[in-house]
Amino acid sequence: MKHSFESMMPVRSEEPSLDEELPPGHQHYRSIFISDLHLGTPGCQAIELLEFLKHHSSDYLYLVGDIIDGWQLRRRWFWPQAHNDVVQKLLRRGRKGCRIIYVPGNHDEFARGFTDHQFGGIEMVEDAVHITADGRRLWITHGDYFDGVVQYAKWLAYLGDTLYGLALNLNRYLNKVRARMGLPYWSLSAYLKQKVKKAVNFVSDFEVAVANEARRQGFQGVVCGHIHRAEIREIEGILYCNDGDWVESRTALVEHFDGRLELLHWQGESAEHPRAQLAQMQPATV
Repeated sequence: MKHSFESMMPVRSEEPSLDEELPPGHQHYRSIFISDLHLGTPGCQAIELLEFLKHHSSDYLYLVGDIIDGWQLRRRWFWPQAHNDVVQKLLRRGRKGCRIIYVPGNHDEFARGFTDHQFGGIEMVEDAVHITADGRRLWITHGDYFDGVVQYAKWLAYLGDTLYGLALNLNRYLNKVRARMGLPYWSLSAYLKQKVKKAVNFVSDFEVAVANEARRQGFQGVVCGHIHRAEIREIEGILYCNDGDWVESRTALVEHFDGRLELLHWQGESAEHPRAQLAQMQPATV
């Protein structure tokens, strides 16, 4: 069941009420979309996410799936204080007036049993419809329904998740060495996915399939996650937006108050400005 939030605009909170002390360079947006946090795994960059949330607030916050990694938690319990801090930060933000909409994914599929309920002010929905400030109707879905491996060969998805976790562990050690050498963060797993032809083809097929379904349902665009590849592009007249992840890319999709959409790549508090890929799209004609 899709939920539209066009007529449910929250009362805009004053920025100081979202965070007691606003850091220099704080930005307030109409909407923020984040996904694939994978809380409960060593790969989750929870501290960096907390930094990002401290510097960025919004009227709407969409959690687009794989927020808590139930797959990994069933294998081995891992829940450090920083992960708990993320949950508390989100709950506190909801209490301060931000409207938070949670669209579960495959790793947190247990939450799909609680759709159409609220928990601490966070609204649980199967998928959602977001109306941008310039009038575009965007479909909000995690995207795992368009992954044939997840849907029809879950054992293979579990195996791939295990191998992916190993790559992330290697990636952490590699980046510790790079940090000592004064080099920036670099994602080994993202590099490997770009180099493997089948992975590249899978990403392309996924993006086209999601965009085609958005078109079939009469939307001007779609916002999803799942594949850990941040992207804003037009696919045959449909605006395709993937907000990336907080395991590798540390990215979020934001909507300005004029409806413009932008991908933010969080580089940390030490950076003067986060790298951003700006997409100033005109409203699609459908």
